[in-house]
Amino acid sequence: MQTDLRGTPLFNDAEARARAWYRPGEGHVADLGELAAASDGRLAAGTATVCAALEGMPTTRIALIDLASGAQRIVTQGPRSDRQPRWSPDGGTIAFLSDRDQARASRLYFLDLATGTERAAQPVEGWVEYLHWSPDGRSVLLGVAGFGADLAGAQGGFSVATRDEAKPSWLPEIDTGTGDGTWRSLWLYDRAADTARKVSPDAVNIWEAVWCGPDRVAAICSDAPGEEAWYTADLRLFDLAAGTARTLLTPKDQLGWLSASPSGARIAVVEAVCSDRTIVAGDLRLIDTATGAVSTAGTLGADVVQIIWRGEDHVLFAALQGPDSLVGLFDRRAGQALELWRDRALTASGARFPEVAPLGAGPADCLFLREGFFAPPMLAVLQEGALRDVRPLVPAGSADRIRALGTAEAVSWSAPDGTPIHGWLLQPPGAGPHPLVLEIHGGPVWLFRPRYIGRNVLAQMLLAAGYAVLQVNPRGSSGRGQDFARQVFGDMGGADTQDYLSGLEAMVARGIADPARLGVTGGSYGGFMSSWLITQDARFAAAVPVAPVTNWVSEHLTCHIPYFCEIFLADRIDNPTGRYFTRSPIHHADKVRTPTLHICGALDKNTPAGQALEFHHALLARGVESVLATYPEEGHGIRKMPAAFDYVARVVGWFQAHMPAL
Repeated sequence: MQTDLRGTPLFNDAEARARAWYRPGEGHVADLGELAAASDGRLAAGTATVCAALEGMPTTRIALIDLASGAQRIVTQGPRSDRQPRWSPDGGTIAFLSDRDQARASRLYFLDLATGTERAAQPVEGWVEYLHWSPDGRSVLLGVAGFGADLAGAQGGFSVATRDEAKPSWLPEIDTGTGDGTWRSLWLYDRAADTARKVSPDAVNIWEAVWCGPDRVAAICSDAPGEEAWYTADLRLFDLAAGTARTLLTPKDQLGWLSASPSGARIAVVEAVCSDRTIVAGDLRLIDTATGAVSTAGTLGADVVQIIWRGEDHVLFAALQGPDSLVGLFDRRAGQALELWRDRALTASGARFPEVAPLGAGPADCLFLREGFFAPPMLAVLQEGALRDVRPLVPAGSADRIRALGTAEAVSWSAPDGTPIHGWLLQPPGAGPHPLVLEIHGGPVWLFRPRYIGRNVLAQMLLAAGYAVLQVNPRGSSGRGQDFARQVFGDMGGADTQDYLSGLEAMVARGIADPARLGVTGGSYGGFMSSWLITQDARFAAAVPVAPVTNWVSEHLTCHIPYFCEIFLADRIDNPTGRYFTRSPIHHADKVRTPTLHICGALDKNTPAGQALEFHHALLARGVESVLATYPEEGHGIRKMPAAFDYVARVVGWFQAHMPAL
């Protein structure tokens, strides 16, 4: 395989498809997220992807959208990225985060809407992850990460710390195990004084926090800063005036999506079995802050992925149920939920899960982008029970080009033990059987849903080259309740193995897939399963594991989430006959015959690059065709341009070389 793919047809194709989506240098809004509506319901702000050049991560700006006319305008100018707009209570100011002063180190900024002027708040000791206006608008609550803190795997799985240019380049990196510079804390910014002070206690790590009334804060906390400490975090209530704290909920599983009613009388939080921080899909818990009583709210049998209090009695939520995405409203007094919107072919946009934003005073009113595999994102308003389109995100001509690539359908089959399994099938034009690529999602507790492939260069290029793609949501996936998700605990690479293989057999039986041309790829847990499947079954013609785990012992000792290994393997690292060994692909390498391209990022702390290296060397020692591509500036997944073009070109080229379309 070539070392440098620049200038090759596949690299150029990947770059051209990314250029068609981002339209760099044109001021084009390629994507929109983190929506927030003004209190009067007439305007919305959002984080708009406006790419200046195909370099690094796509840059973002703050956009304003008129919800009556659909008119849109960019109101910040960077450089780098502006994001997470939040309206002040009086509607005159938007607070937002920007890393324009230091790459990846966001700080608080304000945009005065009357004058259009921007100003930076005083910096804090670290980088700001999120912000919340106080109810009176006089201050802003800031979640601040130390410069040595790691990103979650879904965010890239690396540390944002930058090298001190004043120090010699030969100085070693020192790890004392004490977590210096890795803590997350809460700060309170005072608008009048233009000062910020830390308000969370020392030796308490704050993962997520919100206002709980005018003078209290609810927070998901741990007593250690490391990424693995999140898995055992609890929920605490801090009285800022008194300087006191009390624990409200010590969960069985993990917590996320914290929200509080305006008065602070009640807190809502999602508890779920999770594999990654920031990926929480589960049960809605309601907590009375006076009594500490905890109840579980019925949410139409769906896994909740976002919650927002609407007054004192209603919680707006986004959720997943099997292949369906939905928006609902829980009525606290009635003790039941109302379904507001549901779709199978379309999902509400969101980087990892569906996202909605509250709109105006009506508890059930909201706005969101909805999209499908071949349906481009459309900003829509759900108001008084009616859904109204506001504006499309993609020009008609671009949408037609994507639609011509193929079709998508929801598919299902039964695993050998009778468990029904869901998935999504993307097919190129023309009759099968096609060469088919099995794509495996990360997590393992996550899922595939209908995201627009206009932003997915790999899917476009596979379809254009004549490949079908099967995206499977096996046991352990989100959207089918906590019992279904929990089935992967202690059994990674067990029953879920058959969920994938039986899906391939179902596609072969339908005449969609050619049994002689089956490939597999996936990232993170998908990288582990891509490596694992080729040790368990010889049917694969080619494999591309991305950011894999191949040796659970070395993964435990080198990653920043060893507790994940313990709970998902349900075993101990010192058990020589346990799952740390029996479920490691490295110990089954002698069974592999599949040509394998391993892909990893040198900065990855979730699944360190050594995991791919170990399996690569093991396969070479056994005479299996194996190539390792390590990207020096990437973490957990290949995200930056132009490395992303190289990655896609290598994946497509590998499948074309070993299972060509006829």
